[in-house]
Amino acid sequence: MAKRLWLIFAQAVTIFLASYFVISTLKPAWLGDLSKPFQSITVKESTQTNELAPGSYHEAVKKSMPSIVNVFSSKNDKATLSKPNTSPHQRPKPKGKPTPENQEEWFNFFFGDPQGGPSQDEPEFNTGSGVLVSKEGLILTNHHVIDGADKIEVALGDGRKTIAKLIGSDPETDIAVLKIDLPNLPEPIVLGNLANVRVGDVVLAIGNPFGVGQTVTAGIVSALGRDHLGINTFENFIQTDAAINPGNSGGGLVDTTGQLIGINTAIFSKSGGSMGIGFAIPVNLAKQVMESIVTNGSVTRGWMGVEPRDLSPEIIEAFKLPKDVKGVLISGILKNGPAELGGVKPGDILKEVNDEPIKDVRSLLNTVAALTPGSNTKVVVDRKGQSVILSVAIGKRPTQKEARK
Repeated sequence: MAKRLWLIFAQAVTIFLASYFVISTLKPAWLGDLSKPFQSITVKESTQTNELAPGSYHEAVKKSMPSIVNVFSSKNDKATLSKPNTSPHQRPKPKGKPTPENQEEWFNFFFGDPQGGPSQDEPEFNTGSGVLVSKEGLILTNHHVIDGADKIEVALGDGRKTIAKLIGSDPETDIAVLKIDLPNLPEPIVLGNLANVRVGDVVLAIGNPFGVGQTVTAGIVSALGRDHLGINTFENFIQTDAAINPGNSGGGLVDTTGQLIGINTAIFSKSGGSMGIGFAIPVNLAKQVMESIVTNGSVTRGWMGVEPRDLSPEIIEAFKLPKDVKGVLISGILKNGPAELGGVKPGDILKEVNDEPIKDVRSLLNTVAALTPGSNTKVVVDRKGQSVILSVAIGKRPTQKEARK
């Protein structure tokens, strides 16, 4: 009996499905709403085209990135700069399936060479970044990127490479100026105005970190006017938390309009990677150095020939000075130097130069460096409690090489 009932049920289902198939094919209207569950699902797709996501900085990157270049330098005449960088982060990836012969290359590529890099017989490469700032092919980068290089190669974003000429560099601000000669150069970057930069502004760091290629990172301006860091002789850094890594040196720090506001130069790091504290040379200082190098071949700065010291509590107590005294102690003086010829003496408290108050050694260095060599400058010192006004003929600051002689 049960077998008979199951047979009848199976036949009924078969007849129903066959009837439904015939009706849905020939007369689907007869089924009405019954057909809806069997229809395909319609997915609504976005009709938006080429619209930027909210908060995107694509336009700023699109405007500025073509002017950011990669800089490769070599300190070996035998080197061929078109070869990949031989540092661990630039080793070419082995082709095909790794074999025992090239597994070491894979390890070195990701974790670094345990032997400490290339041997003395191999060319020494350096990888950095640069910024195209003129239609004539002038490029700003860092001095330490090209320091001592025999050859310098620049790679543009469009894939073209060329040998660059070093116009000049300034180790004391870590700025170097290169020149390339190629047709149809990208539009140079627009130089921004540091006066419009404020702490908290969004900034973008563009460069070639670890030699992986052009990369953009975002952050904010963390601080302005950072000095006393011991990085350069003349310091007035923009601090940012935009990720800056080795290879970013010489690249651009740009604002959200794509204008250049700084040249990335250094990071504070215990590991060698970004820890959210990076430093950029302000665009106004980089421009000033570049113009001096292009015009004169070097940077000319004022110099007095003194050995200044900040007024520590111990010095203030030893010289019986007022606790609120401002200035620097002249602890030494160069014989026949500008300061000695102008009447400055050891033990003087230098308080003003060219009507600019002197707060510490750093402010004295910056104030005197900005003066024109040969100009007579008013200097105010405190000598045994008496204010003395002197006239000093500013000299020319010797270069680091000259100072070491």
